[in-house]
Amino acid sequence: MASAESEGGNNPSKLRIYAGADGFGCALKDAAVAHLRSLRGVEVVDLGSDKYYSIAASVARLVSSAPPSSVETRGLLACGTGAGVSMFANKFPRVYAATCSSPGDAANARSINACNVLSLSGLSTSPSAAAPILDAWLQTPFRAPCPASGDAPWPDDIQAFLSAAPAEMAAIPDSDSSGSSTGTTCAICCLRKSMTFEPVDIMPGGEMRIVRDSPTSAYVRFKAGSVEPAHHHTFGHDLVVITGKKTVWNLTKKESYDLADGDFLFTPAGDVHRVKYFEDTEFFIRWDGKWDIFLDEDLAAANDAIDKEIASSVS
Repeated sequence: MASAESEGGNNPSKLRIYAGADGFGCALKDAAVAHLRSLRGVEVVDLGSDKYYSIAASVARLVSSAPPSSVETRGLLACGTGAGVSMFANKFPRVYAATCSSPGDAANARSINACNVLSLSGLSTSPSAAAPILDAWLQTPFRAPCPASGDAPWPDDIQAFLSAAPAEMAAIPDSDSSGSSTGTTCAICCLRKSMTFEPVDIMPGGEMRIVRDSPTSAYVRFKAGSVEPAHHHTFGHDLVVITGKKTVWNLTKKESYDLADGDFLFTPAGDVHRVKYFEDTEFFIRWDGKWDIFLDEDLAAANDAIDKEIASSVS
């Protein structure tokens, strides 16, 4: 990190720090802000105080969304223990918050973890003790000698590890467990987590969970091989396939649709349709009114019709 000489010692140049605290950390935050404002090249934006999780989110959101520029952006947070604000700050991409109670903690967090949000404990750190912690945090570049390295340069293998770490750290919020990049967080997928389902009694192999009533939204899943006999609804409905493979035959329009991951289908009110699931399938569906369903054939008739349809398509 570039640094500049100032009356306060070696301090980073062109640095913007967003600060905030809850009621337990407000006095400590105020003392820290006063010290930061005495330093040359440091701009402080004091966001005041709020509930610890709210102020942590406010500061972290600004650090996370800061565009690349000549002005480095960091955050300063304080609450009773320093742990609460760290936990919520670290929910934001590219935010690396650490709770530090000594200059050595701050130097280690900067050198090893590229800490860009410093969290302080209003219950265990006095306002007068804030300045040395802040100075260590400001003056320690990433990969610099620190107490954890015995105040000596890191060995070559550790230097290599630390050099590769920032890109890998930044990618973690955008990667799933298999390492593939998604780039976004799907609201429907988040809704699906820990969801409990109820069987659809008239549709063997089917389960659903009503998320909201009138207009109705629901998450539905069917096992591979399941069949929905011909049926219709009072209201039109939209659906999007989350995962799986299914075919929908709209008997009213005499059309069929092969659907897989990410595919969308709208079925108008009253249109009679039957469905075959070729893989375990999950989908999100929405009606304009309350959920209802009216069967137009039994399961045996549906299976027979689908078998004939598939046979004719391959002959």
